[in-house]
Amino acid sequence: MSTKRISLTQYLIEQQRGEAQIPAQLRLLIEVVARACKRIAINVNKGALGDVLGTAGSENVQGEVQKKLDVIANEVLIEANEWGGHLAGMASEEMDDMLGVPNRYPQGEYLLLFDPLDGSSNIDINVSIGTIFSVLKHQGGEVTNESFLQPGTAQVCAGYCVYGPQTTLVLTVGKGVVLFTLDREQGAWVMTEDNLRIPEDTKEFAINMSNMRHWAAPVKRYIDECLAGKEGPRGKDFNMRWVAAMVADVHRIMTRGGIFMYPWDKREPNKPGKLRLMYEANPMSFLVEQAGGVATNGTQRIMEIQPTQLHERVSVMLGSKNEVELVTSYHREAQ
Repeated sequence: MSTKRISLTQYLIEQQRGEAQIPAQLRLLIEVVARACKRIAINVNKGALGDVLGTAGSENVQGEVQKKLDVIANEVLIEANEWGGHLAGMASEEMDDMLGVPNRYPQGEYLLLFDPLDGSSNIDINVSIGTIFSVLKHQGGEVTNESFLQPGTAQVCAGYCVYGPQTTLVLTVGKGVVLFTLDREQGAWVMTEDNLRIPEDTKEFAINMSNMRHWAAPVKRYIDECLAGKEGPRGKDFNMRWVAAMVADVHRIMTRGGIFMYPWDKREPNKPGKLRLMYEANPMSFLVEQAGGVATNGTQRIMEIQPTQLHERVSVMLGSKNEVELVTSYHREAQ
């Protein structure tokens, strides 16, 4: 028997009325971000036909060469959100500083952070990429970079969109994780999975093995044990999976389990990691925890880290509970 599909709008209205009691402004914000993701998906799907492949001839604040789609996705999210009255400000991985809502528009209660297009290296080879976003409550006063420096535990919403064979939106408002699939014929987000849960045990890990010689001892110990297979201390064979786009690697873990690791390494010893705390690690950690997983930097829960700068980096280990806790225990033993 077929069951009636629930749209994103219906889900959010039910969350507004029900236990979550999300405010109307937050519901509007989520819907606007979801619509912006539809626009980004259209640009991604056009590929070479839309002249969106290749580099933009510019660099972002991290010194990374921007792709054309990085710039397009960033502009789409800004234009969609600046005028609705639900935001006080925005911050993006692609912008040096935060962007306040222009004076000609009403100012809202929320702050939006986003990685407009995660996995840029995959754009030109037609492999899954995505958008990651996080929502914080504005604490009042003038909006500055410091307004965004709240720990991940302060997030009121987080999500990501994967632009792959299907376009999927994964969302949490703090009451579990739900998955929506874009119905292209209807132009609507339709719930296709409720209460997403990450298995506590796994036989898959995701890490860039080419960096093995640069890892700290606890990471190398953990991976060596995985590679030892049935004959090793773990007593089981592991598979490695690596898409080189955090949003795609984490989505695999959200849907079937696993551990994703992007640890500190010796190449840049003064940086705590490569991934961005505010745009990538915090929203993904919120989602993973809401799905029953764990997310740490090796010694500390990621969502409890107090940010000190907008583009702060962090070591990331997240996914299936028992695996993340094991590699975290190895780090704590080494302290």
